[in-house]
Amino acid sequence: MLNGKYVESTEQNVSTRELRRQAGQRIKSLSPQRLQVAADFLAYLEERESNQATEELLRIPGFVEAFQKTKKEPAKGKSVDWRKVRPDV
Repeated sequence: MLNGKYVESTEQNVSTRELRRQAGQRIKSLSPQRLQVAADFLAYLEERESNQATEELLRIPGFVEAFQKTKKEPAKGKSVDWRKVRPDV
C-alpha cells in the first residue's frame, strides 16, 4: 500500500526505483521491533519467490537430468572459460 492506495503494477503506477526509495524511507522510521517484523517478512517474500522459480524449473521435462549432467562436466574437463565466451565482460 502506498499513500493509502494499493499498487497493482509498478509499470502503471510507480517505478521500481521509486518503490525502493519509498521502502527505504519507511524502514528508517520503524522501531527495532517493527524493523525485525519487516526483515522477517522480506525474507519470507524472498524465499517464496525463489521457491516459485525453482518449482518452475523443476516442471520443465528433463531439467533435473540435464542439470545433474551439467554439474559433472567441469570435473570431466568439459567446461569452457567464460572469458573465451564473453571477453567483453
